[in-house]
Amino acid sequence: MLRVRLLGRVDYDEALDLQRALQRAQDDYVLVLEHPAVYTAGVRADSANVLVPAHELGAALIAVDRGGDVTFHGPGQVVCYPIVTIGQDPGAGRDHVHRLEDAVCEVVAAELAGVVDAAVGRLEDHPGVWVTIADKPPAKVAAVGVRSTRLGDGRRRTLHGIALNVDVDLAWFDRIVPCGIPDLPVTSLRELGSTVEVDEVADRLANAVARRLSPDAQIDVASVDQGVVGTGHEQVGVRRLRHAGVDTDRSVALSERKPPWLRIPATMGDDFLALKRLTKDLQLVTVCEEAGCPNIFECWSEGTATFMVNGDRCTRACGFCLVDTRRPLAIDPTEPGRVAAAVAQLGLTHAVITCVARDDLPDGGARAIADCVSAIRQRSPDCAVEVLTSDLKGDRASLATLLAAGPDVLNHNVETVARLQRAVRPSAGYARSLTVLARAAEQGFVVKSGLMVGLGENFDEVVATLGDLAAVGVRTATIGQYLRPTASHLPVSRYWAPEEFDALATAGMALGLAHVQASPLTRSSYHARDAHAASVPVALRTGR
Repeated sequence: MLRVRLLGRVDYDEALDLQRALQRAQDDYVLVLEHPAVYTAGVRADSANVLVPAHELGAALIAVDRGGDVTFHGPGQVVCYPIVTIGQDPGAGRDHVHRLEDAVCEVVAAELAGVVDAAVGRLEDHPGVWVTIADKPPAKVAAVGVRSTRLGDGRRRTLHGIALNVDVDLAWFDRIVPCGIPDLPVTSLRELGSTVEVDEVADRLANAVARRLSPDAQIDVASVDQGVVGTGHEQVGVRRLRHAGVDTDRSVALSERKPPWLRIPATMGDDFLALKRLTKDLQLVTVCEEAGCPNIFECWSEGTATFMVNGDRCTRACGFCLVDTRRPLAIDPTEPGRVAAAVAQLGLTHAVITCVARDDLPDGGARAIADCVSAIRQRSPDCAVEVLTSDLKGDRASLATLLAAGPDVLNHNVETVARLQRAVRPSAGYARSLTVLARAAEQGFVVKSGLMVGLGENFDEVVATLGDLAAVGVRTATIGQYLRPTASHLPVSRYWAPEEFDALATAGMALGLAHVQASPLTRSSYHARDAHAASVPVALRTGR
């Protein structure tokens, strides 16, 4: 299987960590994306090839473990990172580079045909793809920098790849000696006269690379929809769903009666009422109430709840979520103690702590979450603690702060398939979520994620998402039916039947996940204790 992922714009450090996680996966991957402005220097880079002081570059300069010298990545440039298994012979790396160059030559030649009379190809002693017009010197249109690594299982896997200049601002290259070649210029498809759009080139390059690298492989393609939506009478989220290919005219009406498997009796027994009194007395917020969870009566009657910390106001406005989006209040320093008191009074053996997104805070609220984990550890040392966190803006240091508290499970939801990310959660990103999960898994944590169905995805897309989660080290996945909270939220495309959830669970386990909790009423922390027990060996659960 070759999994091609068109990811839109991704920070360089996140893309690098994602590559490293996928390097350990069984399937091959091709990541196609853009970066915000960044300079990178390979292992043989000469510092003299950076022509201005670092503070005048206008972008970060990052040392990386690829071949080649210093180069630039930025908007208007299509970057392709194949993470594939290559042969063991000494020439396999060179052959891999040549296949990548051939793929780029194919795309560039096709884009320039009828635009300019140019020769497109390699240049002796200079990796990359070059364009020569008449008597002008060759100009570099694409850079190549690759590294291959032999893994413990004996496979030799690649990292890094190619960067094709489509409509990039070439002035960025004036501050360096691009690829350490002082006497030959850099160019772009736009400078050469092409009017092709970046997303079109991304699609064509992804296809060309996939065919060159794995002509006989089954290819699975997923793309994050990046298109600009027009104006209209519908809410922006609905317009984005339409742009992503969802027929919202056929959505389920809010007034339509739910199928029998989604009708839940409200049973307010003594345990339910006792927990409600406890959360009120301790001034705690539960996501069970704030998000309108359909399982609240079942879970609370069993004496379990998911505590929502860092306040009850979120800095994001995801199209599926009922949580308050007014301006958030300051972090309450007494909250960790109150959460720990509730966990102790309830006698919980598995506590779940979730949070609103706090993009207003430098660390995204990571320190406050970590304080809650530590407080629970002090009062209830035998209680397992699961943290369901936001992406913390993709900040590695913030995630490290949270992980330093030692949660037993790190949960972060990808929420939906790649194609629907922008419509469903416009302030987040598919690649960023995978990177957060990968970073936690790489440090040895038990990692969990989840998504909803019923927003316009199809079965194969959900399975592809489960494959991506397994590839970055996720052990447990949850899959549940999206239920529209109000008419102001995204519509339900359809209700998935129970047997479809069973099929998804089977598919997820076949992809390597240790446990898949999938049912119409599954939510992120539904049966969290049982899911943890099913997915993690006893020795790991008790060896904290």
